[in-house]
Amino acid sequence: MALATGKLSTRNGGRRVNLALGLLLVVATLTGSGANTIGVDWPIDLIQVHAAAALALLLLAPWKSLVVRRSLSRRRGQPVRWLSFVLLASVLLTIGSGLLHATGSVEHVGPLTLMQIHVGAAVVALLALTGHFRLHPVRPRPTDADRRALLRAAAVGGGAALAVAAWETGLNASGASGGQRRFTGSVEKPRGVPSAMPVTSWFDDRVPRLDADEWRLHVGDSDWDLAMIRALPQESFAATLDCTGGWFAEQDWEGVRLSAVLAAAGVARTEAWRSLEVRSVTGYARWFGSGTLDDVWLVTRVGGAPLSYGHGYPARIVAPGRRGFWWVKWVASLQPSSRPAWVQSVFPLS
Repeated sequence: MALATGKLSTRNGGRRVNLALGLLLVVATLTGSGANTIGVDWPIDLIQVHAAAALALLLLAPWKSLVVRRSLSRRRGQPVRWLSFVLLASVLLTIGSGLLHATGSVEHVGPLTLMQIHVGAAVVALLALTGHFRLHPVRPRPTDADRRALLRAAAVGGGAALAVAAWETGLNASGASGGQRRFTGSVEKPRGVPSAMPVTSWFDDRVPRLDADEWRLHVGDSDWDLAMIRALPQESFAATLDCTGGWFAEQDWEGVRLSAVLAAAGVARTEAWRSLEVRSVTGYARWFGSGTLDDVWLVTRVGGAPLSYGHGYPARIVAPGRRGFWWVKWVASLQPSSRPAWVQSVFPLS
């Protein structure tokens, strides 16, 4: 990035800084989205790459400030300048909330969780970046990847990696909750203590207080009450609930596999249906592939006690290896579907 000490040596230098910032924002968004939706541990630690991209943005901030100052000296480009300020503020808020969340010391700021602030600020940053590039297009050129630019990119990348390592070392040394983070970036809640798990729901879904005597589970063409579900062969097992709200907890659950529920209800697996639609009383739904139902449970108890209202009473889904938005609460129906499980958004939209 053609930079001289204390100033940008050429107009091309500012263009390269903007390209680098845009690329880092895209990398941070992709890795953050992946860590937020994928429930299995990949060989590549997405959350570490996510953190490194964010800290690299901070390392580029002094150079970007020179670009902004040069822009302020001009009379033209007022919309671009405003977008630059919005982009700067939203990026700082995104990084700050992410670092604070990693410490595990703060969960809420007013009515919002830190993860909601983190994701919301990131969305604003992406919108501002898109608007900035539309008003002031910056296109890569073959000469951008010259030896000097690559060396500086390597220096920024190395500095970001060292900063991430130092941050993680500091968290572990201080005993902060961030030291017990999962590969998704979530911080740990006490094991075997269901009351320590925050109550979460999808957007504006309220916690329903269902009457067990009136509740019915629709399975195929039959209706099941809670006593009938509990009369099925129950299994006790440990599974980790990893919520996209930024926390995880390993709990002891008790329930029955979905495949066993379908078998007891006389719902035969045929080639006509490709997935099982699991729907909540709130209308929220996810589709599980027909070949995965041996590894997904309908549970009625956690930690040796019935589920609480906030955690899905009288019955919820437990899907080990999947993020929390797959763990449908307050289940109302299990229905075979001809819709393939992959024909749904990776992250739920309804």
